[in-house]
Amino acid sequence: MSGKKILSRLESRDGKRFLPYSRHLIEEDDVEAVAEVLRGDWLTTGPKVGAFEKALAAKIGAAHAVSCSSGTAGLHLAMMALGLGPGDSVIVPTVTFVSTATMVRHVGAEVIFADVDPDTGLMGALEFAAALERAGDDRVKAVIAVHLAGQCADPAAIGDLAGEHGIRVIEDACHALGTRWEKKSVGSCGYSDMAVFSFHPVKTIAMGEGGAVAANDDELAGRLALLRNHGMTREPEAFTNADLAFDEQGLPNPWYYEVHEAGLNYRASDIHCALGLSQLGKLERFVRRRRELAAHYERLLADLAPLVRPVGRIPGCRPAWHLFVVLIDFAAAGITRASLMRRLRDDGIGTQVHYIPLHKQPYYRRRYGTAALPGSERYYARALSLPLFPGMSEDDVERVVAALASVLDR
Repeated sequence: MSGKKILSRLESRDGKRFLPYSRHLIEEDDVEAVAEVLRGDWLTTGPKVGAFEKALAAKIGAAHAVSCSSGTAGLHLAMMALGLGPGDSVIVPTVTFVSTATMVRHVGAEVIFADVDPDTGLMGALEFAAALERAGDDRVKAVIAVHLAGQCADPAAIGDLAGEHGIRVIEDACHALGTRWEKKSVGSCGYSDMAVFSFHPVKTIAMGEGGAVAANDDELAGRLALLRNHGMTREPEAFTNADLAFDEQGLPNPWYYEVHEAGLNYRASDIHCALGLSQLGKLERFVRRRRELAAHYERLLADLAPLVRPVGRIPGCRPAWHLFVVLIDFAAAGITRASLMRRLRDDGIGTQVHYIPLHKQPYYRRRYGTAALPGSERYYARALSLPLFPGMSEDDVERVVAALASVLDR
């Protein structure tokens, strides 16, 4: 066996702590919350699921929060709950994670890609309106308003425009737990039908894998809960086969259930929800720390302007920063993005690009052909996500900016 040291994923070549672009922060009380479930009677479909859903709904100001196995599952459930399917079209900003669009395809609907603002990466009302105009006679039934890196683009304007056209609104809020618009929390669904969250380890709180869909409409919430569990119900008031469901005294047979929809197994377990519930109690602390780190980045990056600058800020939005994205003029810097990322990684600093515009992906090019969405291409050409997570220190931020300045020779 070689005597060479095998580097940890969290260690750089010179022994420095490796800084990934994002990372969970798990503390001893989180471990104990999960251990308590493992020692108990329920590993899934138990009391921690309901407790987490109730706490999340209260935190974001929604009437309902329906937990599920991932943000992707949440998007799928939201589209199924609205009855989207073949013959329908859904407007999706092209700068987003792949599942925002692929879940549209999984319900059989078609995707109409919207452009984004080149300085924020967000689809606002103007880009939404342009996509509607391009859609023409296509039957647009829904729009997915994607919140990127923690920011949201005028949910009120998007909601108003959608309402004028009879279009349903789903918020892809997977990046935006803890974000506020004006004085409302993202997820309160003041301008949308539903909002979808993710609790993947790189997100603001972690469940390992997990997600949730928020809604204020009782019927939508009921459909979400039904669809995440095989479309199956054990509620006697919902039974339709009376001869099978009830005994001679009119009591429900204890083994009986009915399948009312072609649902899926998208449940979140008690193990995941115990972790989510513990993490949710720290949301304000995590969000505050992310904002402090982002502010420190902004102060230090002023010395690298205009070559490097943070993404544009949205008036009225108070972000819970999920990512810290900068826009870099790589041509002026005389370096490619790939070279910059490799050199930073050699110095123990991880970076990422969020995201490759989806209309450029082979699947969507084959299906819809080429599209001219210049805002997204301008954003993508400059975007780079720097490390941001609650376990970072101010010294870590200074290290990242110093390394970036050194590579750029500034």
